[in-house]
Amino acid sequence: MQDKENKKEYQPQREIFGTLTFDLNVMKEKLNPEIYTQVVNAMEGRERLTPESLDIIAGALRDWAISKGATHWSHWFQPLTELTAEKHQSFTLDGHEVFRGKNLAQGEPDASSFPSAGNRSTFEARGYSAWDISSPAFIVKSPKGGTLYIPSVFLSYDGTSLDLKTPLLRSLEALETRAFKLMRTLGQRGVRYVKMTAGAEQEYFLLDRPRAQLRPDIRHCGRTLIGAQPAKAQKLDHHYMGAIPPRVLRYMEDVERDLSRLGVSVLARHNEVARCQFEFAHLFSDANRACDQNQILMETMRKLARQHELRLLFHEKPFAGMNGSGKHTNISLMDSEGRNLLKPSNSHRRNVIFLAFMSAVVLGLSKYHSLLQASVATYGNFFRLGGHEAPPSIMSVYLGSALTDLIRRLNEYGDASLPEKGTMDLGLSKLPDIIPFDSDRNRTSPVAFTGDKFEFRAPGSSQSIALPVTMFASIWAYGIDELIRRTEEGISRGLEPIDAAIEASRSAFNEGKNILFEGDAYSSEWRDEAKRRGLIEAESIPDRIELFLKPENKSLLESLGVYKSHELENLRDIRMESFATGLEVEAAVLYDMLYEGVLPAISKQLTLERNSMLYFDDVDFGDMTPWRDYVTGLGKAKNALIHDADMLYGLRENLSGMNARERSDSLVNDIVPLMEQIRARCDAAELVTSADIWPYPIYRNLLSLSA
Repeated sequence: MQDKENKKEYQPQREIFGTLTFDLNVMKEKLNPEIYTQVVNAMEGRERLTPESLDIIAGALRDWAISKGATHWSHWFQPLTELTAEKHQSFTLDGHEVFRGKNLAQGEPDASSFPSAGNRSTFEARGYSAWDISSPAFIVKSPKGGTLYIPSVFLSYDGTSLDLKTPLLRSLEALETRAFKLMRTLGQRGVRYVKMTAGAEQEYFLLDRPRAQLRPDIRHCGRTLIGAQPAKAQKLDHHYMGAIPPRVLRYMEDVERDLSRLGVSVLARHNEVARCQFEFAHLFSDANRACDQNQILMETMRKLARQHELRLLFHEKPFAGMNGSGKHTNISLMDSEGRNLLKPSNSHRRNVIFLAFMSAVVLGLSKYHSLLQASVATYGNFFRLGGHEAPPSIMSVYLGSALTDLIRRLNEYGDASLPEKGTMDLGLSKLPDIIPFDSDRNRTSPVAFTGDKFEFRAPGSSQSIALPVTMFASIWAYGIDELIRRTEEGISRGLEPIDAAIEASRSAFNEGKNILFEGDAYSSEWRDEAKRRGLIEAESIPDRIELFLKPENKSLLESLGVYKSHELENLRDIRMESFATGLEVEAAVLYDMLYEGVLPAISKQLTLERNSMLYFDDVDFGDMTPWRDYVTGLGKAKNALIHDADMLYGLRENLSGMNARERSDSLVNDIVPLMEQIRARCDAAELVTSADIWPYPIYRNLLSLSA
């Protein structure tokens, strides 16, 4: 039976929101009160579901999914590829409906071909997927039905994590239990739990698909490896926040419609700075669900882009000389009363709670900032970080003038209060007064406090936010542990809990001040200062990946139970391999583009010019030097490109036999600089070659979306 709302293309979001999601509201309707209570308790970690309860839940979930048109189900998990994985299984076998509690709770997908850093042989194929009860199941519709997706963790036969969700859940438990303990220490007895919340801002490019598919680099790498700047690229940033092109708006509306059915709210959509660059931002939710929702968003965007004949690019740097795409990840804490614990207050007691959690972040990041560096050390971010509005890879924290002044007063007077917010007089009687924020926005800061949350700006647009959130949560857990210890120490000396917390926060801010920076993080002066502060521990992406195994980082993650030692080594190896493979593919594609397109095009242009010269040989054009120099320059360009291509081929051959780290270093130090040199030569040749001869769509044509 087809969903009725699926037949209506456009309905108000309030009518279709969550209709394909098996959330708590649906559970309350479909389950008896006793089972529903067990589910809620299981979500909060207070109870384990029995096999009998699982059978009842599975039956209700199956019947609901079938009523919505689903014919298959799948455990949906997130392997270390940073993509998602699924294996569809039918609800029906021999005419009977099959899907029991054991199917819901656990699956057994083949684990041999997923990344495992070489620690498993192909004959060691067993892997387990297990239901993540804290994230709701959902249905993805298809033309002939649909599939029920059950969010799950993914483990190997020996219990080793093979995914991004398992460490994420461990880190959230580590953070949230400590945050709850700190709240109790500060006298908040009515609080039942504390949850980490998150929300991602997804940047992306859209191109005309038929045009983009004519470029092998876009097809195979998701970005352009050659391409001269158009006359109008980002000049004056005309595109930013401008009117959304009608073709793109139709796509956005369809994405939002499908996401609404899956219970994902999109809060914002707009043009980004670069031409053909856009952004979606979805609603804050608990961090685990936010990570799932961002993956759902990306998959929905991919599916609908094809339907709209658009080419979607999540690569962090698709076009040289233009803004790259990031995924700003906003992070906070919320208690069981719905209060944001990072929201400043004029109440002294509430503000002490705010300061305690704030100082815990600063203290944690001052010691373990390299874990954040490692979490965003990816192939795509290799090209993005540090340029065109992307934050630098050096980690620092921006708090803004109001909080910086508060820390000063905290040190000098023990004053934990914030000044009353005034209003901004615009001098225009027809406009309302504006309540200003406590600080301006520093776009160059990788970690910035933005009023009631931290914004981590370094994650790349193609990344899952699970690993950055895992590392942020782990670092924060350490900071909270220290705040609890210092507060309890103060209480043991006879201080009141509030006074003890103020003293602990003050010491944490002072100890963590090396990570605080309010200025231009792009400046060379900051780089020198950051080095003096000990904030630069690795220069290259391979070196930053190795930071996962820095002894104190390993010790922290193991002590919190987030990663086991061998899981961290696997993570390092897999990410190193992924980085090297991404660059190797680019080198291979660039070589093919040279011989299949660029070099023949230059030859055609040379032939055209030479034939023109011969045809008009008896005509006196005057001084022929400019023309001859032009032809000579083309010939020299082709000769240089052939030489560079031969070098590229040889360097690629040398990679065989190297391990992932050796290949990564060779690629970064030798092959990437050569590829940049080849690109510069190709781009120069493109500018002096006829448009109908140049083999690939140029930037001017690519960066245009017709209505």
